[in-house]
Amino acid sequence: MSDMITVDLVDLDLSADTKEAAARALAERMVSLGRVTDLEGFLADVAAREAQMPTGLDGGIGIPHCRSAHVTEPTLAFGRSADGIDFGAADGPADLIFLIAAPAGADDAHLTILSSLARQLMNSEFTDALRAVGDPAAAAALIRGDDPEAAAGARQPSGGSAAAAAPGRAGSEDTVASAGAASPAAATVTGDGTADGGQRPFRIVAVTSCPTGIAHTYMAAESLENAGREAGVEVAVEPQGSAGFTRLDPAVIAAADAVIFAHDVPVREKERFAGKPTVDVGVKAGINRAAELIAEVREKAARGEVSSGSAPATPVERTGESGEGYGTKLRKWLMSGVSYMVPFVAAGGLLIALGFAIGGYKIDKAPSVMEHFAWTQADSWAALLFQIGVVAFGFLVPVLAGYIAYGMADRPGLVPGFVGGSIALTVNAGFLGGLAAGLIAGGVVMAIQKVRIPAALRGIMPVVVIPLISSAIVGFLMFVVIGKPIAEAQKGMTDWLNGLSGSNAILLGALLGLMMCFDLGGPVNKVAYTFATAGIAVSSPGDSAMKIMAAVMAAGMVPPLAMALATTVRGKLFTHTERENGKAAWVLGASFISEGAIPFAAADPLRVIPASMAGGALTGALSMAFGATLRAPHGGIFVVPLIGNPLLYLVAIAAGVCVTTALVVVLKGTRKPAPGATAASGEGGTVPAAEQKQPVAA
Repeated sequence: MSDMITVDLVDLDLSADTKEAAARALAERMVSLGRVTDLEGFLADVAAREAQMPTGLDGGIGIPHCRSAHVTEPTLAFGRSADGIDFGAADGPADLIFLIAAPAGADDAHLTILSSLARQLMNSEFTDALRAVGDPAAAAALIRGDDPEAAAGARQPSGGSAAAAAPGRAGSEDTVASAGAASPAAATVTGDGTADGGQRPFRIVAVTSCPTGIAHTYMAAESLENAGREAGVEVAVEPQGSAGFTRLDPAVIAAADAVIFAHDVPVREKERFAGKPTVDVGVKAGINRAAELIAEVREKAARGEVSSGSAPATPVERTGESGEGYGTKLRKWLMSGVSYMVPFVAAGGLLIALGFAIGGYKIDKAPSVMEHFAWTQADSWAALLFQIGVVAFGFLVPVLAGYIAYGMADRPGLVPGFVGGSIALTVNAGFLGGLAAGLIAGGVVMAIQKVRIPAALRGIMPVVVIPLISSAIVGFLMFVVIGKPIAEAQKGMTDWLNGLSGSNAILLGALLGLMMCFDLGGPVNKVAYTFATAGIAVSSPGDSAMKIMAAVMAAGMVPPLAMALATTVRGKLFTHTERENGKAAWVLGASFISEGAIPFAAADPLRVIPASMAGGALTGALSMAFGATLRAPHGGIFVVPLIGNPLLYLVAIAAGVCVTTALVVVLKGTRKPAPGATAASGEGGTVPAAEQKQPVAA
């Protein structure tokens, strides 16, 4: 394999005066070496990345970069500008410009080298050496990490050679793998977890990520680690980059005192970090303000502030990233699809419900608002809301299928997944068809990715070959082979639901209530929720489907509301932090966010979860028994006016909340007060339980 950077890719007298001109001048060098096949197409990809977020960094550095189908192999070009070029950094123009070009399907080894360069740019000795080097060959050698002799003319930094510190060198500690592990602490930690002197250092875990996952991701990681060492704090960073990521050890996360998220794309598996003091910022803040972020999160920890624990499930879990069993991977793939589908459900469902509330139950027969819309007529506005909601709801199955495939095979799975989901709607295979299409699409793409492809074709694989072949295969299977059987199964399930009545409906409500409260926003909860929303996603849902939706939402509101009530009526059974979480749980529960009870369940699962399930089952059963109906898939207490039998519906919720609260109080009363809990004093104030002469009975 040729070097990523050669003397022909170095320009020590870059004459460009704009970032666009600089990118073009360096890209032309890549084209001349055959590493970029389409100059204009590549520059368009660079500009698109630049539009997402400026690539200028404090310290006079510009790092325009992108992943592009027009790149044949990972390449780095370096330019040095005497006058400086504006790349959007807060401290002014950049004189060191690195153009990073990665193929759309770049392998992990190359991306590791690119990410290592990004981390090394935070080393002032390395950048000073680049400013002093007088020969292009020496500059290329310095960046590659060649031996010091090969970098003749470069000023060597103190304490070692610039080349020894450069990325990509064998034995370097600045690798992606080491980035995923805990960084060395400023203080030496003994076997019992304490630092020299008897007090262990403050511990922080962090996640960094940027849209392309190449440069800013690893620069933020390096900056946070450096700032942690200077502050005497242990910082363990998980860079979530293009080359995949190494998960922090659960024990490291559990032992951490606080969390920093420096990201511009969703943090994957964010729920791992719930319940700790958290600072959440963009990735550039992690690069430029690392010391401030560490100070801020330490202040939050000192005040006892913690996250709500309601972090949504976030994909992506790619095959082969861990040794998890197939069942665990399947659950994560399905959760990937569901987590992306839920916002469409909420937006579309609420718009449809509002349309019905304003215009009545015949609003679905209104003509298109493109043909007739009167600004002063309520019916026109109702029809507008309804028709927008129908369009949003139309994305449910394609989005579900597309992001199941995305969870399995990353971005190459999106096209066949969306195509398969759309075909599922076409053949009336519905929700079940979407599940099947997503799994098939992801499996097909994963199989194609295992085929060894000549290097010359790798650039077109993700944008032409994989979408073409996988969409054709998925389309054939959905149209010809499995679409009709799934459609018949979907119709049978719908007919069965519409036929439910009496005791059968009540039992179904209880079962759905148990599922909603079993894992509080986890996969079992989402299965019940998706089952309910699938029923109301059709154009004319039956009463049974709307009853199921009502029962599911009512049961999901019970756990957080019950925890909020329990911390209010028997606060001495809970820690100070739990009582603060209880205040937030009122709003979360009223908004139908079951995750509001997660901090309580995580601290005491054997008492909180069974109590929640009992209350949820009662609420689900009562809602079905009362015949409450709901067209809106979300909204909690705020959509009660849209519910059939609203008063009895509120009675069902109240009954479940009271049962769960009573059970939690009784179960917690069988143990000693929690550490840090307070007991009521005679004056209505509180004193620490540890300071009382006699323990207070629960």
